[in-house]
Amino acid sequence: MKLEIGRIFIKDIQLGSETSVKSGVLTVDESGLIAKLKEDERIKDVKIDVARPGEKVRIIPVKDVIEPRVKIEGGLNGFPGVTAKPAQCGEGRTQVLYGAAVVTVGDIVGFQEGVIDMWGEGAKWTPFSQTYNLTVDINVIDGIDPHTHEEIVRIAGLRAAEFIGQAGKDVTPDEVLTFEIGSVFEETAKYPNLPKVLYAEMMITQGLLHDTYIYGVNAQTILPAVLHPNEELDSAVISGNCVAACDKITTYQHQNNSVILDLYAEHGKEINFMGCIMAPEHTTLAGKFRVSDYTVKLAKLLGADAVVVSEEGYGNPDSDLLMICKKCEKAGIKTVLITDECAGRDGMSQPLADTAVEAVAVVSTGNVSHVITVEPAEKVIGKAESIAVLAGGWDGALAEDGTFQCELNAVIGSTSEIGFHNVTCRLY
Repeated sequence: MKLEIGRIFIKDIQLGSETSVKSGVLTVDESGLIAKLKEDERIKDVKIDVARPGEKVRIIPVKDVIEPRVKIEGGLNGFPGVTAKPAQCGEGRTQVLYGAAVVTVGDIVGFQEGVIDMWGEGAKWTPFSQTYNLTVDINVIDGIDPHTHEEIVRIAGLRAAEFIGQAGKDVTPDEVLTFEIGSVFEETAKYPNLPKVLYAEMMITQGLLHDTYIYGVNAQTILPAVLHPNEELDSAVISGNCVAACDKITTYQHQNNSVILDLYAEHGKEINFMGCIMAPEHTTLAGKFRVSDYTVKLAKLLGADAVVVSEEGYGNPDSDLLMICKKCEKAGIKTVLITDECAGRDGMSQPLADTAVEAVAVVSTGNVSHVITVEPAEKVIGKAESIAVLAGGWDGALAEDGTFQCELNAVIGSTSEIGFHNVTCRLY
């Protein structure tokens, strides 16, 4: 399977009367986009705005982040199974407005949404302070239940990304990245002496607004499934959850999954990267046993020598992570775990809810409980007072002058468990 990603570097976003890219400047037809989104009669109002790196702008509460892109060869445009009919992803050419992002904003219906600061201390902790963000603030009609509200807002973000992505259709990209892996048999024949490595990506699938979708299917309903890495890079996997903002894997992060990109970079050199196992996270003990057993079974069937396992969320998913680790190691498959820590504000508490002696190669992406203080913003997109009800915020966190404190829990992508953001850990 061969996928080409054509990156068109975006250096600014402007609102105007057309949607186009010229000399790195993305212009968005504001009225056209609003009209497109309001085709959904459940949407009462849409506000479009722009937040640029370095501006004293705060976006809160953030629901999802999506990269605008367009399929120009080898498949259907859009998000298959959601905004387009189900169709195979991962082949052909996709054009990406690289450096731009659609950020959805809306009323709180679940407490685990987040904040993005485009400057200062807050900007250090989120990768989306470095993207040019088109914000889409959605208000829905009265009488909508929480699950439907979230569906409306999240699909509106995907449709906005589709609408904007069309601007890159006929633009010559600044760079083209090629991702190609054949069958397990083909790659093993090419690299017989390299260790065969799989990536097991754990996904929040716990219901109650905590879900991930693959080709439009709620992953809560599936057994662990083998996915070609190109499929995720080509928008087959989307976020649909309100998990804590710090380690929520947004749609943008699925589209640019850094574990996949890093494994691809070593493919044919240090390792034989064989693909992905998408592993749902359940709240029941039976579900955890089932998924961990099935994940290890797939790894054994594919002849894996090693598995990189990334988590989404913390707390009870720690048990899933350690179950997969123990069972892989028992089967003779080396594991590397990627997780964040919930180690208390002083960093001295037990970092994970579960432990295992087999977990000898663990990458930490930071402490979700670390507290930061952020400066007053000159402009707030959304509602600054939402910090009081976000996971990682509290009543009284927002001062009268606009300064507030929060845990990293509240900052989008701050402890990303796919290593999407650069963080450091200090040993006490």
